[in-house]
Amino acid sequence: MSRPASHAFGGHARPIGPGAALGVLGGGQLGRMFAIAARRMGYRVHAFSPEDDSPAGQVADVEITAAYEDLDALRAFARGVDVVTFEFENVPIEAIDAVEAFAPVRPSAVALHTAQQRAREKTFLADRGVPTAPFFAASSLDELWDAVTRVGTPAVVKTAAFGYDGKGQHKVTTPADVEHVWAAIGHQEAVVEKFISLQAEISVVAARGLDGAVAQFQPFENRHHHHILDLTTVPAAIAPGTAQKAAEITRTILEELQYVGVLCVEFFVSTDGELLVNELAPRPHNSGHLTFDVAVTSQFEQQVRAVCGLPLGSTDIPRPAAMANLLGDLWVDGEPNWAAACRFPDVKLHLYGKRNPRPGRKMGHMTAAAATVEAAQDRVVAARDALLI
Repeated sequence: MSRPASHAFGGHARPIGPGAALGVLGGGQLGRMFAIAARRMGYRVHAFSPEDDSPAGQVADVEITAAYEDLDALRAFARGVDVVTFEFENVPIEAIDAVEAFAPVRPSAVALHTAQQRAREKTFLADRGVPTAPFFAASSLDELWDAVTRVGTPAVVKTAAFGYDGKGQHKVTTPADVEHVWAAIGHQEAVVEKFISLQAEISVVAARGLDGAVAQFQPFENRHHHHILDLTTVPAAIAPGTAQKAAEITRTILEELQYVGVLCVEFFVSTDGELLVNELAPRPHNSGHLTFDVAVTSQFEQQVRAVCGLPLGSTDIPRPAAMANLLGDLWVDGEPNWAAACRFPDVKLHLYGKRNPRPGRKMGHMTAAAATVEAAQDRVVAARDALLI
């Protein structure tokens, strides 16, 4: 499916000043921090989500609870705001069409449509010369066999849609795995990628404004546990040339999409130093949460600035920093020891206001800055460990 470029509100470049109402689709942690940043700047926030009492809804001025398929509710939501943005990319395109008739949507539906499906996203990148792992799309068992044969083993099979935190991903080590994996992904369209031996995983969080100005944070280095982000540190332990190339690629993607808003580009750095784009997130990103405390301008304030047509803020991070995710696993044996963790006065704590902690669910994060990356990481890990004392 190809989607034509949207022209709704295309010529509208007048800045949206404080006092206006900003709409956010999605009620999760990213929407919550966007709402906090927006309200600090004097904006009102309307959050739209299928769940009531959502993390974003708890701090928004208005919480609208309805399904993304409820087009009438979406139209009513759009009539009450001056601009709409996202904290959750898996919103049906039909929903964006309904909203776009009444309010500008930033980033555009074209950008969202590109990034919310892996086969479409990978093809977009490859067509523009952006380096990715070798890949082939497959929509049948025969095509999956052929894709694995062409990529070679080991390979990774990823569902084309609705995959995050390792969901819908399966490693293929021998051709004998193919039929099992096809059944495991529910016989749905997939992307087969060559397995990459990694030196590091990094992310670049960037913003592009209505005037085409671009501002990027320096690359963050990310470490995962069971496919879920565990630790993020900055600056990343990569060569300066790699960081520069990541910045250039990110700018290319922003320009090609004519993007307005905050975008995260996730990269693989292979053991032989090759830089490859893994995927795009058309919104702020978990790895950028540390900017909330340690950057001159957080990724969430930057999102507000970009979608409102204001000048972008400084992305400077004055000191090395680290962030540790807090998952629902910490609640397995009862309430975490908040008093022990708060004895680390230089570690900032953020909880996302979610109910019913469960293993693997992101419930919050801790952030620290220090003289070195190692010292910052040691502080947040020690504070997180104290929660279990």
